[in-house]
Amino acid sequence: MEVSIVICTANRARDLHDTLASLADVRLPGPTELIVVDNRSTDGTRSVIDEATRWMPFPVRYLFESEDGKYAALNSGIRAASGRVILTTDDDVRFEEDWVERAVDGLSRDGCDFVGGRVLPVWGSAKPAWLTPATCGLHAEVIALLDNGPNVGEFGCGVSWPLSVNVAYRREVFDRVGLFDNRFGRKSGTLRSQAQREWHLRARQLGVRGFYLPNMVVHHLVKGERLTKQYFRRWLYRQGISRAVLFRQGGFDIEEPESERSRHDRVPQVGGVPLPLIAKAGRSLSSALWQSITGHARTAFENELWLCFFAGVVRQRWADRSAYDARTSAVTTKARA
Repeated sequence: MEVSIVICTANRARDLHDTLASLADVRLPGPTELIVVDNRSTDGTRSVIDEATRWMPFPVRYLFESEDGKYAALNSGIRAASGRVILTTDDDVRFEEDWVERAVDGLSRDGCDFVGGRVLPVWGSAKPAWLTPATCGLHAEVIALLDNGPNVGEFGCGVSWPLSVNVAYRREVFDRVGLFDNRFGRKSGTLRSQAQREWHLRARQLGVRGFYLPNMVVHHLVKGERLTKQYFRRWLYRQGISRAVLFRQGGFDIEEPESERSRHDRVPQVGGVPLPLIAKAGRSLSSALWQSITGHARTAFENELWLCFFAGVVRQRWADRSAYDARTSAVTTKARA
């Protein structure tokens, strides 16, 4: 195979059907296969995939992954793929007709290991007034949108990492880096979101390079249930927890793990939390209060979201220190005995 497309899905049979219908119209540069990995669905997902095998213009393979988690499913798809190029996407996406062509051409032209592109919104309900208009930044990350502008750029060098909904990898890169760590990814009932970032940080340490391609475009469905302030608060809180785990693993800057100039393991800490984050929390709280008083609700909410992120960091760092103290106490007690 020239190309393997991997879609992970879980209990979204209707969305998956529409996604496959859109994918059927994409132009292909060569022999292509589609692998749909079912992550423990209990709805009609299998029937949708079986039906698609009869009308999709290229081979469709069904896999069932019993381990909970999107990245457990994605790893299964990658292991099963036979293409020299592996594209990953989601079950709630609409594609530009040249999506695969742009990805394959970018890998060939730029001589890199992976490429990713824009992820633009398909609004499932009215866009709320408090949502910032840009498709980059804090709000965009919560609802899985990405637009790094009109120019090609290298990921991790001033350009934020790609989203799993729109990435293409050379197959051999997984032999060098390994697969994704499912512990950092989304599972049922959680909003963990750092598996992509952890893989790309690991890959960069091994010299793997990737480029952002502005003309490699997909459109991502943003459902109404995600367009609530409560969802955004929960998502940022969980992201704080995930970033604190990344910090524990490798000392990465909690706010900007890509930065090699400002590692948080090299700064003073209070209760395991880097002092610069505590200072920023104080400023964000003051700003949120002031913006609320002066009627700048959107800016106030931005600061509130950062405080939710900070709360997640504090929770995880407290848990890490408590676990460390418990282990140290047990070792000390055993040594005395």
